[in-house]
Amino acid sequence: MAQRTSAYIRSKDLELHVSEWGNPSSPFVMMWHGLARTGRDFDEIAEALSDWYFVVCPDTVGRGLSSWMPSGDNYSMALYCNTVMAVVDHYGPAALRWVGTSMGGLIGIRMAAEALKGRITHLVINDIGPEIPEAARQRIADYVGNPPEHDTVREMGEWLKTSYAPFGDNPDSFWNRLVDTSVRRTDSGRLTAHYDPAIAAQFIEHPDDFDTWSQYDAVEAKTLLVRGADSDVLAKPVAEEMLKRGPKPQFAEFSDIGHAPTFVAQDQQNLLREFLAS
Repeated sequence: MAQRTSAYIRSKDLELHVSEWGNPSSPFVMMWHGLARTGRDFDEIAEALSDWYFVVCPDTVGRGLSSWMPSGDNYSMALYCNTVMAVVDHYGPAALRWVGTSMGGLIGIRMAAEALKGRITHLVINDIGPEIPEAARQRIADYVGNPPEHDTVREMGEWLKTSYAPFGDNPDSFWNRLVDTSVRRTDSGRLTAHYDPAIAAQFIEHPDDFDTWSQYDAVEAKTLLVRGADSDVLAKPVAEEMLKRGPKPQFAEFSDIGHAPTFVAQDQQNLLREFLAS
């Protein structure tokens, strides 16, 4: 299997960190993470797919090793879509497959309906829909906008494992890497989550970013919708409506998982591999 390498790509005044897996001459797969996460969340599935694909996993602006915005209210879908095009233009694939978890799924819907329509051949929407229940939106905004500070990495690890328990049962190696890639030191030397807390302002400043039914209905790419059976973000009625509209996706649901499946378990990896090859 391939080893991960890092690339740094310019998007106007921003620098984007991208994890690369596989041979650049192989078919191109873009994997885009959730709201407060990083591209390193995909390490297991990206490595697994790197035998057939060239997989790139960016850190969204404001997360991980990518630049932060000088003003928090600038975090928006429009900004994220611009950075997507910077990544795509850098690598130049004529066609690509998109795997998006949560926010990454919403970005993928927009790109497949608009700027990359006809170029995204396969779209995986992981545990997100064109509308998000208000209670789930409030829960996410509250915890993302107020990341904790701890004195030790061990304490941060315990917080992460509790906060992301809805990810389901994952091996220790996954949780250990989550700590390594999700923690940064503050100016005071304490530890907190590895993102700009201002990303939560998007829920207030750009509420329309989370209503994407019109874009969803315009998607023509072959689509797979994935849901954690216990998810509060992709409500069951929304998923059922998605199956009737737009790309009328293939659907898979995983028990004992909330928001969101990680594609670490073998059955989840097999599903993704089969879909991307179809």
